[in-house]
Amino acid sequence: MLHSIIDAITGENDRKKIRGTVVLMKKNVLDFNDLSASVLDRVHELVGQGVSLQLVSAVHADPSNGLQGKVGKPAFLEDWITTITPLTAGESAFKVTFDYDEEVGEPGAFIIRNNHHSEFYLRTLTLEDVPGHGRIHFVCNSWVYPADKYDTDRVFFTNQTYLPSETPGPLRRYRESELVNLRGDGTGELKEWDRIYDYAYYNDLGNPDRDPKYARPVLGGSVEYPYPRRGRTSRPPSETDPNTEGRLPLLMSLNIYVPRDERFGHIKLSDFLAYALKALVQFVLPEFEALCDSTPNEFDSFQDVFDLYEGFKVPDGPLLDKIKDNIPLEMLKELVRTDGEGLFKFPTPQVIKEDKSAWRTDKEFAREMLAGLNPVLIRLLQEFPPESKLDPEVYGNQNSSITKEHIENHLDGLTINKALEKKRLFILDHHDTLMPYLRRINTTSTKTYASRTVLFLKDDGTLKPLAIELSLPHPDGDKFGAVSKVYTPAEHGVEGSIWQLAKAYAAVNDSGYHQLLSHWLNTHAVIEPFVIATNRQLSVLHPINKLLDPHFRDTMNINALARQILINAGGVVESTVYPSKYAMEMSSVVYKNWVFTEQALPADLINRGMAEKDSDAPHGLRLVLDDYPYAVDGLEIWSAIETWVEDYCSFYYKTDEMVEKDSELQSWWKELREEGHGDKKDEPWWPKMHTVKELIDTCTIIIWVASALHAAVNFGQYPYAGFLPNRPTISRRFMPEEGTPEYEELKSNPEKAFLKTITAQLQTLLGISLIEILSRHSSDEVYLGQRDTPEWTLDATPLKAFEKFGRKLADIEENIIQRNGDERFKNRVGPVKMPYTLLYPTSEGGLTGKGIPNSVSI
Repeated sequence: MLHSIIDAITGENDRKKIRGTVVLMKKNVLDFNDLSASVLDRVHELVGQGVSLQLVSAVHADPSNGLQGKVGKPAFLEDWITTITPLTAGESAFKVTFDYDEEVGEPGAFIIRNNHHSEFYLRTLTLEDVPGHGRIHFVCNSWVYPADKYDTDRVFFTNQTYLPSETPGPLRRYRESELVNLRGDGTGELKEWDRIYDYAYYNDLGNPDRDPKYARPVLGGSVEYPYPRRGRTSRPPSETDPNTEGRLPLLMSLNIYVPRDERFGHIKLSDFLAYALKALVQFVLPEFEALCDSTPNEFDSFQDVFDLYEGFKVPDGPLLDKIKDNIPLEMLKELVRTDGEGLFKFPTPQVIKEDKSAWRTDKEFAREMLAGLNPVLIRLLQEFPPESKLDPEVYGNQNSSITKEHIENHLDGLTINKALEKKRLFILDHHDTLMPYLRRINTTSTKTYASRTVLFLKDDGTLKPLAIELSLPHPDGDKFGAVSKVYTPAEHGVEGSIWQLAKAYAAVNDSGYHQLLSHWLNTHAVIEPFVIATNRQLSVLHPINKLLDPHFRDTMNINALARQILINAGGVVESTVYPSKYAMEMSSVVYKNWVFTEQALPADLINRGMAEKDSDAPHGLRLVLDDYPYAVDGLEIWSAIETWVEDYCSFYYKTDEMVEKDSELQSWWKELREEGHGDKKDEPWWPKMHTVKELIDTCTIIIWVASALHAAVNFGQYPYAGFLPNRPTISRRFMPEEGTPEYEELKSNPEKAFLKTITAQLQTLLGISLIEILSRHSSDEVYLGQRDTPEWTLDATPLKAFEKFGRKLADIEENIIQRNGDERFKNRVGPVKMPYTLLYPTSEGGLTGKGIPNSVSI
């Protein structure tokens, strides 16, 4: 306001002007509790301390400023006080008027100073009628805190794209300085307003200060426990162990440090999801405990489980009141489905929507290995009996005890050798992953086995299970090998009940593997180092930063919350998944075998024997099993991503030499290998990043993992596993032996015996509450083939290629719908009448069982 008066007196209004529009969100829109900040901002405006912007020249250097771009005079946002702020979390547009300065000429950046009391979210700046240039647009998407919080000025660049060597001279220093600021110096406590991206080990999962039983090993930085790096949070060490970082109290979980622009936006439903997770653990769990204490901690029949989706009464009491007092009404409705009568109700999972018993069939059990929650593990069986890769010096003979007699009568007339030769035998093998930990896991409340499931491909393209082997470590010691028992299909009597239990133990193994490895390790954990390295080494002007940035949205924040609430010692995962306190340690051992290049879908399918190279086949691969929905849909998505990445990279990199000479790209790749995945830095399989093809392959893998692979293993959690008997996560007792009371119970009341073996009532309630939240899409989710900023680049060719990518994904949606309606493909819908839609590219918000978000955002 003061500036307008001064301009009128001094005649500044007569000079040539550049008019601009700034779009931002005020903090008070997003935080109703911070009215004082809003009042103070207005006071600052009245005394002339507003928000100032200065244009930086892309064409004229200033010799007195180290040849950095010439900086124009400050201009201030106009009408801060009088611009009506929307009551919903929305954006406001402000005018800004710059004096045109020929010495500045074409602006390539601007400096912004926030002299207010509180931060705001800066979306864009658009300049109209810049002499000689017309419209110039800046995409910002960043929180701007008061200037006194920063050591250096905040600088934003136009939506131009430049390789480092092509950056206009006057902008070069600004580009380099911005990256230095984002890297920090690795020291000091990180504050809410910091924008620093740095690495740390997973040394914040344990809580030895609470109790020695909550101590956990540091993951990362050692040969014994290698791990990808996480974002540094800079909390002081715990009191009892200097190697373990101190933890935040549960109530403070949402305050865990992540760089400010990586935090969930207030307007994003994920913020609600984060709160829901906290509320779930903090308030709902005690109420469930009370509920389960007032009745035995068991489901007595499948009907008891079905009641969860039909409504079940919660006894009135102080704990129910505590829930109501602590959770806002809308949240309460969402979280506990209360109708005011204290009736809890979960949504019906798709797997039991059409048919309540089809999940128990052998056909569905097998189908879900191809079109379920964890379709990434089944492999072609290439030797019989199956062999172990565990060291016989340490573990003795761990080869399978499944014999010809167990299976040969069920191969539709083929011999075993013929079935192997015709590629008709498959295996779901959890034996080697689990066996080294099994002795320790079984000292907890878990009682489980290491399993192998062998399957046969029938003429109609479906799989049928032939045998399940359940193994335990030898009681006399590991070097004596495994003690194994083999179970074969049966439908009736006690044999039928035993077979159902054998399938449940195999499903328990698969649930734990899925949650810890297919999902957490192979998507969430391995992507975080890419997020950090990209922000530290690739400028926002860099084409590869612009390509990858949408695929990193919210990943650091969801991972930080996971470390705080889900995968920590005593957290929800340890409480609900069978490896218990060994869960994360086990994922570190599996990471020893992680190979970046094998995360490519074609390489993964070839590796598991599920596909062979064939130049005449679509995507250059022929599937061994034609009706493999995850692979069929996945290869179409993979191919679309690869084409888009190739079109994009080829526009900026015309030769291999341009890749080799790109200083930022080479620093990024070096840091990613040596720091981000530092425990793998000496592996021979890392691409060298010397060619355009290596760049295309690398970016395709990153985008695939962050988008489609994560969607395939995440958003089916509630549809398939929301009914826990279908995907139990824990087994609490061993297979009943003849002559025991448990065996008699299995004969007389098989449902009760089954439910007493798998996940208990409390863990079931906690587990399905959690996966319901994790399986939801936020209402403002951005899906593959979409961008939240249409003007993300000025370059027309990449924009056209991106439109082509979007059209291709729309075609793939149509193909998926068509395949799901084709009765020849029996694995696409199955006995449960549930079409495979997890790789359907788009979705509406909520619990849909479809849709591929751009990033690992939940």
